[in-house]
Amino acid sequence: MGMTGIEKILSYHTNEKVEPGKIVWIELDVRTARDFGGANVVKNFKENYPNGKIKDPSKTFFTFDCNVPANTIPYANNQMICRNFALTQGMRVYDVDAGIGSHILFEEKIIKPGDTVVGTDSHLNLLGAFSTFGQGMGDVDIAFAFKTGRTWFEVPKSMKIELKGKLRYLSTAKDLILTILGKLGSDGALDYSIDFVGEAIEDLKIDERITISSMVTEMAGIIGLFPVNGEMEEYFKDKIFPVVNPDRDAKYEKEFSFDLSEIVPSIALPGSPSKVVPVREVEGEKINSVFIGSCTNGRYSDIHKVAEILKGKKVAKDVMLKIVPATRKVWGELLKSGDLEILYNSGAIVSHPGCGGCASGQIGMTGKGEVQVSTSNRNFKGKQGDGDTYLASPVIAAYSALKGKISLPD
Repeated sequence: MGMTGIEKILSYHTNEKVEPGKIVWIELDVRTARDFGGANVVKNFKENYPNGKIKDPSKTFFTFDCNVPANTIPYANNQMICRNFALTQGMRVYDVDAGIGSHILFEEKIIKPGDTVVGTDSHLNLLGAFSTFGQGMGDVDIAFAFKTGRTWFEVPKSMKIELKGKLRYLSTAKDLILTILGKLGSDGALDYSIDFVGEAIEDLKIDERITISSMVTEMAGIIGLFPVNGEMEEYFKDKIFPVVNPDRDAKYEKEFSFDLSEIVPSIALPGSPSKVVPVREVEGEKINSVFIGSCTNGRYSDIHKVAEILKGKKVAKDVMLKIVPATRKVWGELLKSGDLEILYNSGAIVSHPGCGGCASGQIGMTGKGEVQVSTSNRNFKGKQGDGDTYLASPVIAAYSALKGKISLPD
């Protein structure tokens, strides 16, 4: 019998036969910790391994992205703890100017298909877009991974989601994953690894895969893996990596199918990413602010779409449009392309790279009574402030910013 994507990756990193439910010890290709949780990793490392050395500094990194530059004393202190530890251990820090850590890993090609990666980021599983097993873990576990270069996993069950057809005008990868979330629910992929397969895969660009994989966490899934295709082979042409695409005869406990041609612009209502409805059902709802960014929709292609919509126009009066590029590279692309000038002229606020609205109010939190449209991945009460947050695509966010209400184009 064939193997699923996650079974292939885990079997490649252990000499044991893997099957759902089995505990396996695996070698880790990359270990990370971000500014959120990083200081606790250092604390646990020092307590459990006094005077210890990390396993391999060339495979171990700190990535600062939650609070960059630090706007609170605790975050500033925690970042210095990580910097000082990195200095003594000879490991690299991607500091406050770099951007979102998971994006740095694939931009810098620190990871490749088939790799295993752990960190203190609950959305590290977005690396599934690259056929890479990324997983967020607790501080003690990451400290152990720093010291040994290994960790254990329970081999998860696998689910297959077949994608067929093509997205229609206005519908995006964000609408697709919101639709999937709405059908499966907030725990519909609990403890599952998802293999995204089907004829539509070839048409989905890397940035679109990232958007989809990044929200598997919101379904309680372990990871959402995309197979390596021609674009991926070209992206990693300077790397050697194993074939980890799922076999045709792989066994799945659950299977779903989605026709992309049936996907319509969708939006998640305040309170839960799984409360999804078509945008037309809430069209006209007055808003106060818009956030465009995050690990889900902070790539250049996402923000470029916004610039195209805003070109020659002004953001609605009394609406605050906040834009945060995912990385310094994305920020540079906006600058070189002229999109930054378009965004500036429209009245948008463009911040330095990082997690932005998702973390500690780096681009400003919502106040009580404020209604926001956000392209991020979570809208639980308090996550992005005291207000109410809708989740939508950059396209819907941009049109809503222009009209001052949740909107589709005329």
